[in-house]
Amino acid sequence: MHVLITGAAGFLGQRLTRTLLERGEVNGKVLTRLTLIDQVAPVPPSDDTVRLDCRAMDITRPGALDSLLGERPEAIYHLAAVVSAAAEADLDLGMTVNFDATRSLLEGCRAAGLAETRLIMASSVAVYGGELPDTLDDMTALTPQSSYGTQKAMCELLINDYSRRGLVDGCVLRLPTIVVRPGKPNAAASSFASSILREPLNGEAAVCPVPTDLDLFVMSPGRVIDALLHAATLPGEALAPYRSVMLPGLTVSVAAMLEVLREVGGEEALARVSHEPDPRIEAIVASWPARFETRRAERLGFAGDRDFHEIVRTFIAEQTAS
Repeated sequence: MHVLITGAAGFLGQRLTRTLLERGEVNGKVLTRLTLIDQVAPVPPSDDTVRLDCRAMDITRPGALDSLLGERPEAIYHLAAVVSAAAEADLDLGMTVNFDATRSLLEGCRAAGLAETRLIMASSVAVYGGELPDTLDDMTALTPQSSYGTQKAMCELLINDYSRRGLVDGCVLRLPTIVVRPGKPNAAASSFASSILREPLNGEAAVCPVPTDLDLFVMSPGRVIDALLHAATLPGEALAPYRSVMLPGLTVSVAAMLEVLREVGGEEALARVSHEPDPRIEAIVASWPARFETRRAERLGFAGDRDFHEIVRTFIAEQTAS
């Protein structure tokens, strides 16, 4: 089986690559080729059983992916994106990467006749915003309050329509805020949600830019990877008529996250977190809803984390193992 990943050098792309190589199969088919695309050529783990094709490529260039799509990948993970705060700061960049490149990818699939190729795109809770009901579900109207959310919402609608027309077999996963991400903070507005745990547990200072009573909808990296892999196994008829699925995250306040930090890391870890309000970050993150009814995702076989303690303890275990 040939799998193509855009944004493969990013955090999710790297973790998905490692997991695919470890498992060696997708939806019961042996993984024979893995094509990894990003602005900088991804450097995957060595593997003697899978043909690895790593390319530096600007997917915003018209037709950039056409030659690869002509080689008929059977699954495409579209993870390339400009994250929330960066998309808000630079409208042209966000539109070019988040929307225009996605439309070009869909058109490339259409031209190559990839009607049976499963196209899996990572979306976000940012597609919602404004005045909303207390609890949302997959069919709640998309009312984004940021450029990033708007771009993701437009991509969702396009993938749904191309799938309805039989031009591609799409599946959109709306990702909760992912915590705890390893590494360093990025330009995402939600980056603090990992920083206020990761840095203190590593003996470093961190800044919380939002009120502690703010609720977030979160999911661990491992559960997100599980969801991406599971999305490749679902028949199109199980997803129709609407191809977007909100994954089953956890609703947790920033205060509750910090309490888990104290319980796991002690008072010293908690003391490493300072509170410096950032109205820009708060405005973006507070527009994202934090409560979802996710029975549809669960019926489709997607699984969430048991509790926030599990998320933090899994992060610690993974850090120790690495």
